[in-house]
Amino acid sequence: MITREQIPAVLDHPVYDADGSKVGDAKNVFYDDATGRPEWVTVKTGLFGTNESFVPMRDARMVEDHLEVSVAKDRIKNAPNVDVDGGGHLSEDEEHRLYDHYGIQWDEAWQQANDPQDGWATTGPETAGHTAVAGGAAGAMDAERSGDDAMTRSEEEMHVGTERQVTGRARLRKYVVTEEQQRTVPVRHEEVREVREPITDADLDDALSGPEITEAEREVTLHAERPVVETRVEPVETVRLETDEVTEEEAVTGTVRKERIEKERIEKERIEKEYDAEDRRS
Repeated sequence: MITREQIPAVLDHPVYDADGSKVGDAKNVFYDDATGRPEWVTVKTGLFGTNESFVPMRDARMVEDHLEVSVAKDRIKNAPNVDVDGGGHLSEDEEHRLYDHYGIQWDEAWQQANDPQDGWATTGPETAGHTAVAGGAAGAMDAERSGDDAMTRSEEEMHVGTERQVTGRARLRKYVVTEEQQRTVPVRHEEVREVREPITDADLDDALSGPEITEAEREVTLHAERPVVETRVEPVETVRLETDEVTEEEAVTGTVRKERIEKERIEKERIEKEYDAEDRRS
């Protein structure tokens, strides 16, 4: 439940429903005249914030830098238009319309408002029946005023985060190429040479055992080696893809708005001129 001390953090801040959808920005907070507790918050809705809808602050809570209410966004946008009188008060009829729209039981709300156990009614029995919930009088606090002689200065803060996005893909593709390779391998071949040996006494008998004079032939088979190429598939290496995360600094530029408050001295002559001009118009 929102307390009076949290109101400065509510005004001009975003309002979200329970589903996390942004409804608009909080502009005014209406208090219960009898208890002084925040009862309603008005929210600027529409494309350009042209509509202002009343939202009950029951079960509302501050979440980081925004207000979260328990009412759905569609119901808030369809809330009835409410006219607030010049004193910044809701009439009983207007409050009845809002209660009916949001499905709040009037009698139950009246009892809760005057239950001392709940901390609402604190001034005694005479308060019962005359609270803003039951009597229809709720005071408004404007977002631009926290006192007659003070202003609230606000400014926007730039919050920078990161989002992960796809920048591309990488894949492995295997294909076959043919290339020429050259190797040197030793090869052998046989060559013929004549070997002449004289007949010795030991070989004489064998030499005389053959024919005396005749024709004859002898031959030998020559051999040679030649290179032979064959290929075999051999596993060489395993290839896979891995990603490495690299962190680098990147400058981000944004625009924020800041309010400035300056003192201005109004001279007596200027005040008199303004009063004279006002008198002439009247």
